[in-house]
Amino acid sequence: MNNNQHEDKYEKIDKDVKPQTQSHQPGVEAEMDPPPIYDDEKYKGSGKLQGKNALITGGDSGIGRAVAVAFAKEGANVAIAYLDEEEDVDAKKTVELIKKYGGQAKQIRIDISDEENCEKLVDEVIGEFGSLNILVNNAGKQFPQDDIANISGDQLRETFDTNFFGLFYLSKAALAHMTEGDCIINTSSVTAYNGSPGLLDYSATKGAITTFTRSLALNLAEKGIRVNAVAPGPIWTPLIPATFNAKQVAAHGDDTPVKRRGQPSENAPAYVFLASNDSSYMTGQTIHVDGGDYVGS
Repeated sequence: MNNNQHEDKYEKIDKDVKPQTQSHQPGVEAEMDPPPIYDDEKYKGSGKLQGKNALITGGDSGIGRAVAVAFAKEGANVAIAYLDEEEDVDAKKTVELIKKYGGQAKQIRIDISDEENCEKLVDEVIGEFGSLNILVNNAGKQFPQDDIANISGDQLRETFDTNFFGLFYLSKAALAHMTEGDCIINTSSVTAYNGSPGLLDYSATKGAITTFTRSLALNLAEKGIRVNAVAPGPIWTPLIPATFNAKQVAAHGDDTPVKRRGQPSENAPAYVFLASNDSSYMTGQTIHVDGGDYVGS
């Protein structure tokens, strides 16, 4: 398969997306039409994460699933944490994929917005794998509102509880078990850099994540623990049909410079890079995977 054929695959699936919605966040990947690309057959692992143990929140689907697959290809054991899901259909599929590529896998259904749950989650991963080397804070929710007057206190708290406070609690719990050479990777968003008129509270959480990433990186530098982030743009994940109406879903990604939405598999290599020794001289940084949606300093 040459590069043009590879690009055509992403362009074709973008054109094949049907108008669709889902009624419950964070959405179910098994219900998406067409399904996202989470396992790029061109990506071949080379042992970059051999012997490492990783925890990925929101790891059952979307970007989290793609990262779990790539990590397993690189030799890591992977635990995925996720919110409630009917029959755990997405989580079971992700566990199957991790095992397919030789990694040990563990699925944990849990609400990370609670600090005690975050502590339990980390303890469970340590109990299963014996250590934790890579934490990927990826779970998130978003509730669009065109007017700030329509954002209730309950919505604001729910968005921050999951997107930021859960990330903070989990980082705090994980760091009690991390040592030199380990790392944290946070999922930010292009909305932290461009803003979003319809996602005021969501973009605010992503701005907080970006600043927290930089601050925690400086705080942990002397300990040799790196903290970086990935800022995805419009990516075809379950959160999209679970957030927007059918017309918006159909047009998702059209306004980027590359004129299409991205796929979860196009994000995964950035997480592998930040988790591996390839990025040993990087901390406090953000990699933008957004089709050119943000071009800035």
